[in-house]
Amino acid sequence: MATPPPTDLRLLRGARSRHTVLRHAIDIASLDGLTALSLGRLATDLDISKSGIQTLFGTKENLQVATVAAAGEAFHDAVVVPALAAERGVARLRALVERWVDYASTPLFAGGCFWAANLAEFDSRPGPVRDALARQQRQWRSLLAAELRHATEKGEIADLDPELAAFQLDAVLLAANTSLRLGDETATAMVERTVQGLLTPPQ
Repeated sequence: MATPPPTDLRLLRGARSRHTVLRHAIDIASLDGLTALSLGRLATDLDISKSGIQTLFGTKENLQVATVAAAGEAFHDAVVVPALAAERGVARLRALVERWVDYASTPLFAGGCFWAANLAEFDSRPGPVRDALARQQRQWRSLLAAELRHATEKGEIADLDPELAAFQLDAVLLAANTSLRLGDETATAMVERTVQGLLTPPQ
């Protein structure tokens, strides 16, 4: 195999550096919030020059937006992609919830659910970071609503408002994340009971 030209090697090193920085940034933001991120803190934690991190991201806001995007990608790979193997409707909805519980309880990120840690912090702060967080939350709820709608259309569950049910389920999952962080081992059972209540078979 031919040796990649120097430009390609620099790009490869840059991509690896970016991945390393963003993975650490996600863990910080899940524990302390996105406002706790700084170029200097990441440079110190990772023993990388601050100028090197600034070259990768430019500004703190760019770093925050990139961190949100990276967290979304990691969540998608860990929760959504495996659930897509299940049949649409009730089976896929259950798979999504089960994978979400694994994501929060294992957890995938050091501080648990990334959005639980950051949505409240940015819900009243207009700007790119808030927009990115809100967009991801809408996508997650839309995914839940789509499977609830499909389950209703297939006759698997009683007729319901899929958007309202998705809102309720999302709220319960965020509450479960808080309970899990506080050591409440009943949180998973509460999620299951909520899902059971929503997935009532038609009479």
